[in-house]
Amino acid sequence: MNPLFRNALPILTKIEDAGYEAYFVGGAVRDHLLNRPISDVDIASSATPAEIKQIFPHTVDVGIEHGTVLVLYHGCSYEITTFRTETSYKDFRRPDEVQFIRSLNEDLKRRDFTMNAMAMNKDGAIIDPFFGRKAISERKIVTVGRAEDRFTEDALRMMRAIRFVSQLSFSLDDECFKALENMGHLLTHIAVERKCAEFEKLLVGNNRNEALQFLCMTNLDYYLPVLKTYHKRIDRVAQFDNHELSIDEMWTLLVHLIEIESSSLESFLRSWKLPGKKIRDIRQIVHWLCFRLENNWDNQALYAAGKSYMINSERVFNVLQGKNTEADINNLLKRYHSLPIKSKQELNITGTDLMKLLNRPPGPWIKETLTKIEEEILEGRLENEQVKIREWVNLCNLR
Repeated sequence: MNPLFRNALPILTKIEDAGYEAYFVGGAVRDHLLNRPISDVDIASSATPAEIKQIFPHTVDVGIEHGTVLVLYHGCSYEITTFRTETSYKDFRRPDEVQFIRSLNEDLKRRDFTMNAMAMNKDGAIIDPFFGRKAISERKIVTVGRAEDRFTEDALRMMRAIRFVSQLSFSLDDECFKALENMGHLLTHIAVERKCAEFEKLLVGNNRNEALQFLCMTNLDYYLPVLKTYHKRIDRVAQFDNHELSIDEMWTLLVHLIEIESSSLESFLRSWKLPGKKIRDIRQIVHWLCFRLENNWDNQALYAAGKSYMINSERVFNVLQGKNTEADINNLLKRYHSLPIKSKQELNITGTDLMKLLNRPPGPWIKETLTKIEEEILEGRLENEQVKIREWVNLCNLR
C-alpha cells in the first residue's frame, strides 16, 4: 500500500471505531490502480462534520457547508468529506443544495467519471459500483450515468474530460465524446480562471497532442478565450513532439503556432486571466524565440536574454526544429556562465561614477554610456575593472 494511504490508516480506524464508515476515494484510488504518483489522499465518511469534530480534537472548517473538515493528525492534514448528494445545479457549476447521507454508493454516484467513483477501505479492498476498474483497463473516460446529466451539473467536467485525455493517455468513450460535441456551450457559464486551470493541466500532460485534437474535434475551443478565432490552427501544436516543455514554454509554442501577432499577445494572455508575472515571462520567451528563429546566440543576446529566458526559448526552438528539447542547452549554459558579466549590477562602474568622472549632469547619456561599456566588456575589448573602464571613458572622449 502506498505510504500516503498507510499513514492515513489511523484516521479511517478512528472513524470506524466511533461507529462510522470511512474510505479513501477519488483520484488517489484511481492513481493507485494506475501505479501513478499520488500527491495526497481524500477520505469520505458517513460521519457528519460535527461527528468528525467530536472524533478528532484538532480540525479546521475548510468547506463545512459542503461537508469537508480538515483533520490535523500527527503533523499531517487530511480532508474528510461526509457522504452527500447534491440537488440541481442552476449555475452549471455548484449544487444549489448539499444533503448529508450515510450511503457510500449514493455518494460515489454523484461523481464525474467512473474511474473517479471508486473507494478503497483500510484493507485495500476496492469498492467499484460503477465499473471504474473496467474503464481503467480499457483506458476509457466514462461518465457515471448519462454524460449529459454529469456535464449539465458541472460544465467544467467537459474540460476535465479532455484534461484526463492528456494526463492519463485515455480516450473518450462514444457517449462522452458526443456529449462534449453537443454541450460545449455550457462552458460559457464557467469562470475563465477555472477553464484556464484545466487548459494548463492539459498543456503539460504527456498526451497533450491527442487532447488538443479532441478539443478541436468537439469544438470546446470555441468556448475558451479567443481560441475560436484560431480554431483551424490549434492542431498545429499537436504536430510537434513537445512532451518535455514547461507550461510557460507550452504557451509560447501555442501562441507562435497559432500566429498571435506581437501587438495582440498581451491581450490574448490577459484574456486567460493569467498572473501578471506569467504574462511578462511568456512575452519574454516569445520575444527571444522570435530572435532565435532569425539569429544564432551571440554574447550580447545571451546577456540580454538572461539564463532562464535563453533556456526557455531555446527549448521551444528545438521543438520547432524537430530536435531533442535539450539539444545544445549545455553548450549555451557554458557560454552563458563564461560571460564576463551577467547583469548591469556586476559592472564596476555606476552612473554616479560617470557623472563625477565627466563632471556632467544626469541625462540619457548615462544609460547610453553604460550600454556601450557593457558591449565592450561582453565582446572582450574591455576588462570589467574600474580603472580600465575610466581609462576607456576618457579615451573615448565622452565628455
